[in-house]
Amino acid sequence: MQELHDAPLAPLTTFRLGGPATRLITATTDDEVIETVRRADADGTPLLLIGGGSNLVIGDKGFDGTALRIATRGFDLDGTMLELAAGEVWTDAVARTVEAGLAGIECLSGIPGSAGATPIQNVGAYGQEVSSTLTEVVAYDRREGRTVTLTNEECAFSYRHSRFKADPERYVVLRVRFALEDADGLSAPLRYAETARVLGVEVGDRVPLATARDAVLKLRAGKGMVLDPEDHDTWSAGSFFTNPILTDADFAALRARVRKRLGEGVEPPAYPAGEGFTKTSAAWLIDKAGFTKGYGTGPARISTKHTLALTNRGGATTEDLLALAREVVAGVREAFGVTLVNEPVMVGVSL
Repeated sequence: MQELHDAPLAPLTTFRLGGPATRLITATTDDEVIETVRRADADGTPLLLIGGGSNLVIGDKGFDGTALRIATRGFDLDGTMLELAAGEVWTDAVARTVEAGLAGIECLSGIPGSAGATPIQNVGAYGQEVSSTLTEVVAYDRREGRTVTLTNEECAFSYRHSRFKADPERYVVLRVRFALEDADGLSAPLRYAETARVLGVEVGDRVPLATARDAVLKLRAGKGMVLDPEDHDTWSAGSFFTNPILTDADFAALRARVRKRLGEGVEPPAYPAGEGFTKTSAAWLIDKAGFTKGYGTGPARISTKHTLALTNRGGATTEDLLALAREVVAGVREAFGVTLVNEPVMVGVSL
């Protein structure tokens, strides 16, 4: 277990932003994770958990407390049942399941970060969500002071949300378990229209696993969503805002604002989100509010590849990033009456 003091945190995040931590501990076993958490809780020391750093916005002043970097390793495949240690690199684990001929998470290829972070955000992309195949989460319960196992139902998953995100101070994810599918080397049925279109098949069709993975990686790379140290469009947290889920009344108000601003016949994207609710596209709203690809003149700008990603062009500060985010939120609210919500976790700062 490595311990550093006044340790830089920016290199541990995909934004490459943020000040130092008073203390940084790197834990490589579950016992080390639990020991560090218990010690911090006993001392009343603020605790920041860091996995792959792909969903963190850390303030320029840093973190006054203990930052715990979870670097545990473990990939255990038994038939179609998979267990991952929280510190496993997610995209590498997905690649290994594809190589093993198992379906269920292949469309989550290329997503940066660690396995332990995936249930917190209920990570999803290209028609798949972690909650669709996850069976259990093993976590340390800080309130009860013991290790617990939570079923899929107990995780209370919803769109980019979970029990862990709702109560971020309670649980520390240690292990994540999945039930995958042996479909004779084929993917799960494709649920995302863009993926199916690129592959020349219909929604609901299956394709070879490697084909599905390659298609998703190419789509993500085209949007700057696959990490590349040389490409500043990937110095981001991926999608900075969640897609708004609106009540029927709020969506009707949005449609009226869209027609008034953009003309009759223009409709905002609409996706079913349960009875009485509709999900729309944050990227579309941002673009139509005037924040196009590459928007900005400073060191923090909208990606040149995707309007939903805010990026560090090199030399940015967290305040530069937040200023851009606030400008986008205010502009979308003024144009369409919808308030965007940030997806990354804010540490020591807020919008």
